[in-house]
Amino acid sequence: MYSAIRRNKVNSVLIILFFLLIVGGLGWLAAYIYRSPGIVIAVVVCALAYALIQYFAAGRQAISMSGAQRITEADNPRLYRIVENLSITTGTPMPEVYIVDDPAPNAFATGRDPEHAMVAATTGLLDIMTDPELEGVMAHELGHVRNYDIRVSMVVYGLVVAVCMISDVLVRMAFFSRGNNNNGNPVVMIFGLVAMLVAPLVASLVQLAVSRQREYLADATGALTTRHPEALASALHKLSEYGRPLAKQNSSMAHLWIADPLKPGMMQRLFATHPPIPDRIHRLLDMGGKF
Repeated sequence: MYSAIRRNKVNSVLIILFFLLIVGGLGWLAAYIYRSPGIVIAVVVCALAYALIQYFAAGRQAISMSGAQRITEADNPRLYRIVENLSITTGTPMPEVYIVDDPAPNAFATGRDPEHAMVAATTGLLDIMTDPELEGVMAHELGHVRNYDIRVSMVVYGLVVAVCMISDVLVRMAFFSRGNNNNGNPVVMIFGLVAMLVAPLVASLVQLAVSRQREYLADATGALTTRHPEALASALHKLSEYGRPLAKQNSSMAHLWIADPLKPGMMQRLFATHPPIPDRIHRLLDMGGKF
């Protein structure tokens, strides 16, 4: 488990560097086409500034996009006390607790580190889960916090947005350049259109690369915390049986949730950010036999 935590920390740095290289390459190509070296400098500087802003702001952005509302113990004693007890048990700083008013059962954790963590559950989750099942789900989310998965998730979230922004800029460059007498116009047009098509694919692949093992690890961490893997397995079964798409869907933060919040379909299954729930349940039940 500790080696997985180290891998998550290293992955955060590698992912940032990888995307900065991509952004720098895009800037260099744009500079080459327009014969303006200043473009690559501007793109790299903006990308660095964006990465820094996202490091501190992406968690709050995810909370805002989900429509979550922060609660105190008085607002929902059941959820708050479960999170508080798990935090005390694991020695983790008490995260901010949020509720999302949505009938779809789901939960997520975000933030840049355990000292700045936030956990959220939907009203749909609170309605269908027993106390042991809810404890298992929140132990899973705190597992993301303890394993520094939330930092990796935050980085991925920010980079997915960055890729879409760069794609949009390239497409606009392609169309606005049509009015110029520039031999590079056809190249810019083709490049922009290809980038527009490839960018969502790249973003999905990055989400895939960092999300699936994260979920298995958080399941194991949560089960070890509660010593009751069957409760989390039961909760996951309910999520698969009663799950429904979230009212506020956003593909850029799909990997943050405990269960895939998007509408099911062939493309969603092909580029799923979560491992199959039956596989997760099977692993948890195997763990239960070893306690």
